[in-house]
Amino acid sequence: MTAAHIRGARPRVTEVDVLRGFALLGILLVNAPMAAGPYSLYGLLAPGASALDRAVEAVLHVFVVGKFYLLFSFLFGYSFTLQLEAADRDGARAVPRLLRRSLGLFALGLAHAVLLYSGDILMVYALLGLVLVAARGCSPGAARTAARVVYGCASAFMLLLGLLTLLLSDAEVAGMNAELTASVPDLVAGYRGDAASVVATNAGLLPEGFSSLFTMGGFVVAAFLAGLHCGKRRLLSGASATGAHRARLRRVCLLGTAVGLPGGVFLAMTVVGPLGPRWAVLGQAVGVVTAPALTAAYVCGALLLLRTARGARAGALLAPAGRMALTNYLTQSLVLALVFTGYGLALYDRLGTAAVTLGALVLYAAQLALSRRLTATHRHGPAEWLLRTVTLARLPRDRAPGAYAGTGGTGGTGGTGGDPEPDRPGGVTR
Repeated sequence: MTAAHIRGARPRVTEVDVLRGFALLGILLVNAPMAAGPYSLYGLLAPGASALDRAVEAVLHVFVVGKFYLLFSFLFGYSFTLQLEAADRDGARAVPRLLRRSLGLFALGLAHAVLLYSGDILMVYALLGLVLVAARGCSPGAARTAARVVYGCASAFMLLLGLLTLLLSDAEVAGMNAELTASVPDLVAGYRGDAASVVATNAGLLPEGFSSLFTMGGFVVAAFLAGLHCGKRRLLSGASATGAHRARLRRVCLLGTAVGLPGGVFLAMTVVGPLGPRWAVLGQAVGVVTAPALTAAYVCGALLLLRTARGARAGALLAPAGRMALTNYLTQSLVLALVFTGYGLALYDRLGTAAVTLGALVLYAAQLALSRRLTATHRHGPAEWLLRTVTLARLPRDRAPGAYAGTGGTGGTGGTGGDPEPDRPGGVTR
C-alpha cells in the first residue's frame, strides 16, 4: 500500500498526465509557426510559400489548429476537481487556494506574454477560471448543461459573424486583408531587433491577446465546464473503464471525427486551398465551432488506446512531460524566442512552415526525454513548484527521488500527497 493510500489520498490520474503530454505536442505545433513569422499570427498563408509549406499548413489546420488549447482547457476543468479534493483532504479552505492560484497564473502569464510569447493563454485561464470557482458546488449534470449552453451561444455568435462577412464587397474584403498585413513590417523589425525591441513588440500585442476573451472565451469556458463534469464523475480514471464506458468512448470518437474532420478541412481550404479571402472568417468560425468534436475524438481515442499494451507504452513516454507541462510550455516559448527573435538567432520570417514544424518535432522529442529524467528524481518541474508555492502559501513538500518513475496506462503512479494536483495549462487561442 502506498503512502497516498495510507493518507487517504487519491492516486495520481495517469490519464490526465498522458493527455497533457499529448496536448503539449499540439500546442507546440500551433505556437511554433506563430512565433516564427507574422502571417500565421493572423491565420494567413505566407506569400511565396512552397508546395511543401502549403501541404504542412493544410495538415496543421485540419488536425491541429484550434483543437489543443481546448484539450488543455478541458484538462484544466478536470484538474479543478482534484484541487477541490486536495483542499478537502487537507482541511483547508478551497477558495483562498484557488484565488491564489489564479493570481499566480496571471502573473506567470503576463511575464510570459511580455518576455517570450505574445500568444499566452495563462492569463485567460486565470481570469476565466474564476467561473470554475463560482461553479465549484454544481452537480455534474448542471456543469454539462452549462457547457452545452455556453458552447451553443459562442458557436452561434461565431457562425453569424462568419456568415455576415460573406456580404462584404470585394473592396471591403481586400481592405480587411490589407489592415491585417499592415503591421507585418513592424513585427519583423521588432522581433529581429534587440531584447528591448522584442519586449516592446510583445507588449504591443497584449491587447490582441486579451481580445480572445471575447472571441474564444466562450469555448474555453465550455471546455472548463465539460472538464468539471467529467472530473466530478471521474470519467478519465481507469476505474471507469467498463464495457459500456468503452463503447461510449468509441461512439464519441467516431462521431467527433465525422464532425470535426470536415470542419478542419473547410478551414484548411480557406487558408491554403481554393476558397480565398472572402471565406476566411467563415472558415475560421467553422473551424472553431467544429474543433471541440475532434478534440473529444482525440480524448476518447487516447483513452481507448491506453487500454492496450502499445498504448500503455506510449503513455509511459508522454506522462512525464504531462506532469510538468507548465514548465514544458514555458520552455517551448523560451526556445522559440531564442531561435526566432533578437534574443538569439533572429530567424523571424526567414523559415517556412515545414522547417519550423520539423524543428518543433525535434524540440518535443527532447522534452519527452528530459521530462522523463527530471520526473525520475523530482516531483515537480520548476514552474509547477513555483505555482504550488503560491497556491499553498508555503513551500510544498517534495518526494524523494524516483517518486514518479514508471507509469501505467490505466492507473496512478504515486500519491498526490497533501498538496493539490496542479493544472498545467498552456497554448494559444488560435
